[in-house]
Amino acid sequence: MSNKDLFTLEIIRNGLITANEEMFYAFGRTAMSPVIYEVLDYAVGITDSKGELIAQAPGVPGFSGVLDFVAREVIEKWGEDMKAGDVYALNVPYNSGTHLNDVTLAMPVFYKGELLSLILNKGHWSEVGGMHFGSWTSDSTDIYQEGLMLPNVRLYVEGKPNRDVIDIILENSRLPKHTLGDMEAQVASMKVAARRIEKLIEKYGFESVKYAMEKIIEDGVKLALVNIRKLPKGVFVAEDYVDDDGLSDEPVYVRVKVTITDNEFVADFTGSGTARGSIASPFAATVSGVRETYMAVTDPHVHLNGGYFRPLKVIAPEGSVFHPVKPAPTSTYWESMAYSTDLVWKALAPHVPDKLTAGHFLSILATILGGVDDRTREPFAIVEPQPGGWGAGYDMDGESGLVACGDGETYIASNEVYEKHMPILVERFCLNVESGTGHGKHRGGFGVIKDYRVLCSEAYFTVSIGRNKFPPWGVDGGTNGTSNYCVIFKQGEEPRVVRKVAAVRLTRGDLVSLRSGGGGGWGDPLDRDPELVRMDVKNEYISIKDAREIYGVVIDPGTLTIRWEETKKLREEMRGRRKK
Repeated sequence: MSNKDLFTLEIIRNGLITANEEMFYAFGRTAMSPVIYEVLDYAVGITDSKGELIAQAPGVPGFSGVLDFVAREVIEKWGEDMKAGDVYALNVPYNSGTHLNDVTLAMPVFYKGELLSLILNKGHWSEVGGMHFGSWTSDSTDIYQEGLMLPNVRLYVEGKPNRDVIDIILENSRLPKHTLGDMEAQVASMKVAARRIEKLIEKYGFESVKYAMEKIIEDGVKLALVNIRKLPKGVFVAEDYVDDDGLSDEPVYVRVKVTITDNEFVADFTGSGTARGSIASPFAATVSGVRETYMAVTDPHVHLNGGYFRPLKVIAPEGSVFHPVKPAPTSTYWESMAYSTDLVWKALAPHVPDKLTAGHFLSILATILGGVDDRTREPFAIVEPQPGGWGAGYDMDGESGLVACGDGETYIASNEVYEKHMPILVERFCLNVESGTGHGKHRGGFGVIKDYRVLCSEAYFTVSIGRNKFPPWGVDGGTNGTSNYCVIFKQGEEPRVVRKVAAVRLTRGDLVSLRSGGGGGWGDPLDRDPELVRMDVKNEYISIKDAREIYGVVIDPGTLTIRWEETKKLREEMRGRRKK
């Protein structure tokens, strides 16, 4: 292929993207665990021989952003010892990971002995051992309590399963059938991508595919610089607090300084606090979190590659909540990783209102409900994120019932699938209008309420919830959103409001109610279109009282029509009181 053959370049580029997409769907269709086949809690990608990301399919953003870190770790350790058919397994968080449940498999692709690329698949395994059912937990004090570590080991050797390593994995899992099924589905899906790359080589030649990869990186750098130069230049600062340090109720101060020039986008987290518990975000996860907002403000629709990320720099001192070191636990890393996204978002939202909204509920509200099914004597586990309310934009209301930014492409799990296969009943799943949302010219979206009733003799419940003490932020006069929380209803006991518990024992008839908050508002509530306020009252999102007291809109309780003269007078009075 000549350097000027742009048509062939585009065909190869899209062929690599398609290879990723086929891998993505093959994994989702063949995995054993609902967190994979229902929630889609995974991500896939392809790098070049140097570990530079070439292409990826839509997946969990928090996973997608660490794949090149994994590739470089594999290349650094194995180098010339890599063989065709090898598959490497990694989940140790400090260099390239997140937490131990998120296992990345890497498969090299060779042509006549020369390494062309690495295929990567990072998925959430439901069980990898550790101190509590489901492995991740909110009460761990070091990494050794959180499960089995796979330090860049060969899972397959030249195409053959490494039975010794696989036996160790299965012996350390409380759900060995699911773990084995998910692992084999990962490998099978990666083989699909490998075959697609081999077909590209057969059709266009090895040198052409290799050149196309180089050109993808080169073009990525150029496009990133074009888009960065469209952004406002300067230094932008934001600060906030994570609810707690993982073990106590003491909040953790976090801050970022974003510096944008014509050639760089720098996010510096120097000055942020430390965490004793499992909330710390590994550095690769922190970078991945920043990449989310970087993409949002530059071009959220661009096909990602390592070149596009090259102008982005992330600084996070070792030992901070954004860069833990061994043996720090990272089991609920998302509690801090989410802030690496949100702080940059908060710093830039007022300056690029056409790109970013007000703050959203942010927390994954990660949930484990598991035990042994009395009917089958088989273990079961619900492992899932929960949706919530997003912030308002400068020209729109926030979205309701969406997963948080860090979970991106994940789905809300099917209640019917859980009820069919597990001894639980989903008694309620609705918008959380009880807690409300952030108000403004445009209001935030609403969170959800999801109630699980236990139908077996015993089960254990773990949850980690952020943005409970410090709700989502509003912009330009919009009010803050509402908090996330959970209520545990145990028979014979008073309801217990919690934000973080580990392995709470439940019995038949007990219920847990997960309640996500609403997003922040944008603009002055008194500037909201009265007709929109009336529709919110009609839809039972807000009360007639709230319409009057928050928005200055007087609604007739009988006809639900607007009393325009009273509304005009009330709004003038409210603005006057505010000036005084």
